[in-house]
Amino acid sequence: MKTLSLFPLATLALLFVASHTISHAASNLAGSRPNIIMVITDDQGMGDLSCMGNEIVRTPHIDKFYEGATRFTDFQVSPTCAPTRAAIMSGRFPFKVGVTHTILQRERMAPKVFTMPQALQSAGYATGLFGKWHLGDEPEYLPQNRGFDEVLMHGAGGIGQTGLGDFPANGENVYFDNVLLHNDTVVQTKGFCTDVFFDAAEGWIKQQCAAKQPYFAYISLNAPHGPMYAPDQYKQRFLADGYDEGTAARYGMIENIDDNFGHMLSLLKKWDALENTLIIFMTDNGMSMKAMNHNGKKVLPFNAGMRGRKNSPNEGGTHVPAFWQWQGVLGAGVDIDGLVAHIDLYQTFAELAGATLPNEMQDLDGRSLLPLLEDSKADWADRELFFHCGRWPTGKRDTFQYEKCGMRTQKWRFVNNQQLYDIENDPSETKDVAKQYPEVVAQMRQAYDGWWESALPLMVNEDLPRVAKEDQPFAKLEAQAREAGIPEWTPDVL
Repeated sequence: MKTLSLFPLATLALLFVASHTISHAASNLAGSRPNIIMVITDDQGMGDLSCMGNEIVRTPHIDKFYEGATRFTDFQVSPTCAPTRAAIMSGRFPFKVGVTHTILQRERMAPKVFTMPQALQSAGYATGLFGKWHLGDEPEYLPQNRGFDEVLMHGAGGIGQTGLGDFPANGENVYFDNVLLHNDTVVQTKGFCTDVFFDAAEGWIKQQCAAKQPYFAYISLNAPHGPMYAPDQYKQRFLADGYDEGTAARYGMIENIDDNFGHMLSLLKKWDALENTLIIFMTDNGMSMKAMNHNGKKVLPFNAGMRGRKNSPNEGGTHVPAFWQWQGVLGAGVDIDGLVAHIDLYQTFAELAGATLPNEMQDLDGRSLLPLLEDSKADWADRELFFHCGRWPTGKRDTFQYEKCGMRTQKWRFVNNQQLYDIENDPSETKDVAKQYPEVVAQMRQAYDGWWESALPLMVNEDLPRVAKEDQPFAKLEAQAREAGIPEWTPDVL
């Protein structure tokens, strides 16, 4: 397999925004009010696309999209699922909205957050979520109560995670024929989950296009998160080539995503819906697969030359693909090398929509990306961005301050309060240069300590009692629904 040199790396950061007024004068794109379609996949790393150098999986539709897209070459997220989603929805580093885990109620986004979809709603947008929410399943945390008009979702962090909050029925039919929540109704669906989520999103988008309604479609897939299941036709090629069942299913899930993504683009073209539509493809963290078996031999998966994977504070845990297309507005094949992050999406989308944010809301940690979208070489000040994998055992937070943590600036990545890597010259993090640059270590350590102290009082979900399987909100919803019968639900046929 060929080696892919990483994109040039530039800048990443923490920016505390004291004022919530969105400036409309600074950007030609501000207030342009495009439709926004955001496709985010789960546990798919930079190396899980053929356009990024993977020679096993085939993603022709995403590859073509990449060729015609403006690409953020150094887009950073959190090391795991729920924290990344919390950052997108809140514009804050996830610990500052209470999200320090993916389970144990520590995935719940603080109720006082004024969410990004709420901001878009206030600007007259219709909003839809299709797939994975993962920011709390209790009523007050559900997406339909936090800014989404249309919702089709599973529970917990993945379909089939019944002990952690998904519908009990999905433990038997993982990824196929699932019970889902459609707005306020428990429904029975048919087919592979990724197909269902895309079909539902496409039907809803068509309705918004017909109504000439600006919209935000958040297609948040749970694939290719484990467990590994895919339709048989997507596994056959890999099995025939000698790959193990898990690898065949995982890569099959990715190729299924690619087919669905391509189909969505073809529909948008058919509906003449591309000119005023910003389409984003990205992933939520690094790849989850550690090894695969090929013809009886253990083989490491392609990771685009990066160190670390999901749940790692290294580049491989947090550096993800981010491809943006907006026909007639954004350039094709343009690379933006500024160091940007998930926390930047909130202010970017709000500014595009012309939203006026309330004075009483959370501070935003991100920046607007509009200057870079208008000029890929625009000045982009150096920044500080903070990572922590969280997931500490209950009651052990204070002993985990420096466990699986990281920090990025334009040039440096500081890992676990000890290792320092020159990312500009060593993107694969092969040489620890902490001893050569003690002054940099001291500065980054001080900045990280300050960030941790500022986040501590905002970690509002710590040390909560574990909820029994039968007491999970979606388990109760399913039990209530079965008394009257769970209706079958099919997305609008296109």
